[in-house]
Amino acid sequence: MCCERVATSLNRTVSGDTFPTLSSLDRPMEQRVNLKFLVKLGKTFPEAYAVLKEVYGNECLSRSQVFECFKEGRETTEDDPRPGRPSTSKTDENIETIGKLIREDRRLSTRELAEITGIDKECVRQILHESFNMRKFCAKMVPKLLTSEQKGSKINICADIPNIGPDSGLLDTVITCDESVEAVKAKAIGSEPADGSGLPALLSTMEKSCGVV
Repeated sequence: MCCERVATSLNRTVSGDTFPTLSSLDRPMEQRVNLKFLVKLGKTFPEAYAVLKEVYGNECLSRSQVFECFKEGRETTEDDPRPGRPSTSKTDENIETIGKLIREDRRLSTRELAEITGIDKECVRQILHESFNMRKFCAKMVPKLLTSEQKGSKINICADIPNIGPDSGLLDTVITCDESVEAVKAKAIGSEPADGSGLPALLSTMEKSCGVV
């Protein structure tokens, strides 16, 4: 009967009749607070777990989690500190430094950037991906989309092309590529069609104004 009264009281608290409901992200802490309350009332582990299970249902902490808190007799309801040092490398200063380095040399790898800046390699990768929207491609970091600086550069180049005279030799520097399917004779015996037409092959040619490159 006493457990039913405690569960009813906790239900009022969780539903917001007495206190505002914590968000789902704070539910574990909320349950630890209520567990501490039950322990202060002198409840045993089975009684305390039964009340939490009745109130929170599927969102209730696991039996082992409740047992660990109960066994240790912990007073704090905060999360335990996590191992390792806190991530302090993703600062505005480090982001600006990495941005300057990759603008100067896009061939720099994640490892090289980490060595130059002294920042953790994984943090460098996150900065490149999240802050500069870049991904790894052929061992180089390249932008997924053109930056505003690159877009402006392309606009300026396109605007200058109509002003270039026909005698400037610009077209002589253009290289085009063409592909065609041709039938070729295979050297291996028995590897080509019986009619001797040859095996189809994709041929690529690159040409300039003076001919095939």
